[in-house]
Amino acid sequence: MLDKINQYLQRMMPILTPLSLVIGVFLEDLGGHLLFLVPWLFAFMTFAGSLSMNFQGLRSFTKYPWVILITIAFLHILMPIWAYLVSSVLFHDHLLTIGFVLSVAVPTGVTSFIWVSICKGHLPLCLSIILIDTMLSPIVIPLLSKVVVGQTIEIDTISIMLDLLWMIVLPSFAAVLLNEWTKGKINKTVGKPLAPFQKLSLFLIVMINSSAIAPFLKNITWDIFGIIMVVLFLAASGYAMCFVIGHFLFKDPSIVTTVVFTGGMRNIAVGVVIASTYFPAKVVMPVVFGMLFQQILASQFGRLVEKYKAKVSPITD
Repeated sequence: MLDKINQYLQRMMPILTPLSLVIGVFLEDLGGHLLFLVPWLFAFMTFAGSLSMNFQGLRSFTKYPWVILITIAFLHILMPIWAYLVSSVLFHDHLLTIGFVLSVAVPTGVTSFIWVSICKGHLPLCLSIILIDTMLSPIVIPLLSKVVVGQTIEIDTISIMLDLLWMIVLPSFAAVLLNEWTKGKINKTVGKPLAPFQKLSLFLIVMINSSAIAPFLKNITWDIFGIIMVVLFLAASGYAMCFVIGHFLFKDPSIVTTVVFTGGMRNIAVGVVIASTYFPAKVVMPVVFGMLFQQILASQFGRLVEKYKAKVSPITD
């Protein structure tokens, strides 16, 4: 029964995620009272999502070092620069620029593994990128935040680092150790039953944190509509750039598939938590709005990847 519920929630994510945002806006006061739950929900979500990972995935680093390094460079150098340029030109608002950069600077999404699996990409390589990028997040996100914020806002980078360790690194590391210790059995006995609760945690996180942007959405303007459209443009352009990079640099369709989803998807929930905890409400807007499109874009680019793979014969190493 839990497996059927999980499959249903997986199919409905493009609808339920934005619906959670809308509910959170209308239940603004309730969300404010439940903020203390967010780090715990996120730690649980990360733990449950990481139970399928093991250290064998790291072996991909010796086999595909350039794929991993280029994907991580795309995630944390190219996309933040692109987001900074686009938002600076269009909005001339430093707080929004911080939000746009933060929305693309967060680690790759663990859910990219699901899409790589569905589209028959390179799963060990995908796990390796997720694991390495996750472990780097306590260094990368505070550093990028400090660079883009400059001297206009004081941010507590040490607290951000500790939060990321608690919410991402420690749960992921614990899950990987348990997977290794049980030789993968824990993913079947615990990981799969927890999968629907992991998705419900994501919906709760979106709902609770969307209370931070409730005042903006209750009085929606053309400016907010413009922000939403730029979020969509940046997200779609990220997928498209990954597709082009993968095609010209790596050729192998399974690797192209992996690069598209690990480079295109983001762990947006962690960005929402960091933005709503350490920055003004305006910074949260571009980050939260990213949740509106992530699963929809993943499904559309999944179709594109399938057509691409049908045209290009696989290159085996």
